[in-house]
Amino acid sequence: MKQAKLATAFTTEQPPLSAPDSEQENTSGGSDNSGQVQDDIRQIIETGSITVDKNGHFVHCLTIIGQIEGHYILPPQNKTTKYEHVIPQLVAIEESREIEGLLIILNTVGGDIEAGLAIAELIAGMKKPTVSLVLGGGHSIGVPLAVSAKRSFIVPSATMTIHPVRMNGLVIGVPQTLSYFDKMQERIVRFVCENSNITSEEFRRLMMETGELMMDVGTVLNGEDAVKEGLIDSLGGLSDAMDCLYGLIEQEQGKGKGGE
Repeated sequence: MKQAKLATAFTTEQPPLSAPDSEQENTSGGSDNSGQVQDDIRQIIETGSITVDKNGHFVHCLTIIGQIEGHYILPPQNKTTKYEHVIPQLVAIEESREIEGLLIILNTVGGDIEAGLAIAELIAGMKKPTVSLVLGGGHSIGVPLAVSAKRSFIVPSATMTIHPVRMNGLVIGVPQTLSYFDKMQERIVRFVCENSNITSEEFRRLMMETGELMMDVGTVLNGEDAVKEGLIDSLGGLSDAMDCLYGLIEQEQGKGKGGE
């Protein structure tokens, strides 16, 4: 998939990923509530993420927007999601005692393949409930990111572009280069098919479609088509994704009580 780019306004300095202290809020009054709001705003500005609670369940919202930045720094005018900032957040969320679930919101044009796959593999390997929601677009390497969660949603107006792997910069015209491309593409196909309901044959067909894009090879799927193809689980918006995430959290809690 496309060697493009993704994004969130991240800085190298990040606040701890911990849930608000509900006891402190209850005892301290309005001034502490104001302080909590300021902390939430700071977390959104610095990391593009926020931790919220409902009915005693704390969930973390992570945004993946713009272009996924890999081993090379993209120009400052580009919105980017930096994998070296997302990966520690995912580890902290998985190990947090307070945070019970993760909501991933995507609006991305794609980006660095290995960086995108690294983030997708981490999300897919998390034990905590995860739900993804595609808004606007989940293109290129955004497809594996969208399907990496335990449940995936897409709004009707969103689109997803599926196309073969590309490479920027110098390309040596030897058979080994084509073999490298094929192996990288196979990694993407295998991951997507293992984490969604689409078959590898159908995914490759969409990837190699020649009659869809004017100056390119591939397919653009809208929200409804993405669900029909089995790429995304359900058509829905933010409330649907949140309800699903809270449902998964309660299922996990039920399993834990049953085990006791």
